[in-house]
Amino acid sequence: MKLKNWGNYPIVDAEVFRPSSALEIEKILHTSQELIPRGLGRSYGDSSLNSVIVSTEKLNRFCSFDEKTGLLTCESGVSLAEILDTFVSKGWFLPVTPGTKFVTVGGAIAADVHGKNHHVAGSFSQHLASMKVILGNGTSVHCSREIHPELFWATCGGMGLTGIIHEASFYLLPIETAYIRQRIIKTKNLSETIAVIEENKHWTYSVAWIDCLSQNESMGRSAVILGEHAVKSEIGYRYRNPLLIDKKKTISIPFYFPGFVLNRRTVQLFNEIRYKIYRNHDTIVDYEPFFYPLDAVQHWNRMYGKRGFTQYQCVLPKETSEQGLTALLQKISASGEGSFLAVLKLFGKQEGILSFPKEGFTLALDFPINSKTMNLFIELDEIVKKFEGRLYLAKDSRMNKEMFTSGYRNVTDFLEIKHYYDSGSKFHSLQSKRVME
Repeated sequence: MKLKNWGNYPIVDAEVFRPSSALEIEKILHTSQELIPRGLGRSYGDSSLNSVIVSTEKLNRFCSFDEKTGLLTCESGVSLAEILDTFVSKGWFLPVTPGTKFVTVGGAIAADVHGKNHHVAGSFSQHLASMKVILGNGTSVHCSREIHPELFWATCGGMGLTGIIHEASFYLLPIETAYIRQRIIKTKNLSETIAVIEENKHWTYSVAWIDCLSQNESMGRSAVILGEHAVKSEIGYRYRNPLLIDKKKTISIPFYFPGFVLNRRTVQLFNEIRYKIYRNHDTIVDYEPFFYPLDAVQHWNRMYGKRGFTQYQCVLPKETSEQGLTALLQKISASGEGSFLAVLKLFGKQEGILSFPKEGFTLALDFPINSKTMNLFIELDEIVKKFEGRLYLAKDSRMNKEMFTSGYRNVTDFLEIKHYYDSGSKFHSLQSKRVME
């Protein structure tokens, strides 16, 4: 069958298996030469694509929950949306969440996803207690920080290359309400944006929408959005049940937009209007629009046309972030290939083998796939390398091996661990063949 991930690029012919048990996974492993696990296909590029794919869609059962500690054990195919639907009303929330809830637990571990709270809470792996990983020979291995720690840490951020995650145990976050106390602060340029984020890093959640096409003294102007889980006293009696939210209406993009729709003028106009709409204010919102604004638009990836799109997401070390971000924004603005989905976040300290985050700022921008953007990415790569940054594997569809190894200095350690636990070299993706082999 034809298969693609969220970026609609690339498209591959793949044989897809959908096991519902460890026994079925073992049988597949014994009959396939190489394969890659895949969740809901929300990685943007080819990190979960190969000619043989093991989908975890049917591994979607909750196993246990400790109401005292918040420790949840579930199968890897359970989505973050299912966890929210089940546990928010009981007073629990995800400890870390990316910008979409349509991600599986296995995918969240494999990409070691981060959220708006990385500077205080770290990535998803920081809240993971243990997991069961099925190796290429069919053996199920229980691993944690104490048991097979090398497999544990290589699997966190390992993009499915160490084995198939069957079950995982991680801690949920206790909450009093399903609402967020939100503050918006408009900034005039990049320096002010970075300063505001730094000054407000005591807030749990922080993200900036950034106008990537503004130039000169307005370059990097933004709306910094801060948030805290609201307590009952902050929302008062406005809501009948503070742990319930109204069901949201969604819209759907019914077809692929023509390629000419997204151009410098339309993106510039959109950014201009959006910046004017933002205003400095405090408000109470429910968690859906704060964490998942794009989930309200089904098939929003179709806006980029049939050729597809990719997200260029990099992280730069804190000490060189402003200089590096300035160079990146200048290059993007001059190219005219701007993005209306551009965000800036602050990362805290983190050590990992293949995990993306490192202390500094991360910039993420969506671009349609075309020859101009592909050439632009090469120029952006050089800037990221110069400032000792790296790109996010879960969003990548075109990075070369040189770019990968310059950013991920622990790749040799990862490959040694992979070789030990995957001695038959069973797990490969199109991405791993491009950047590691």
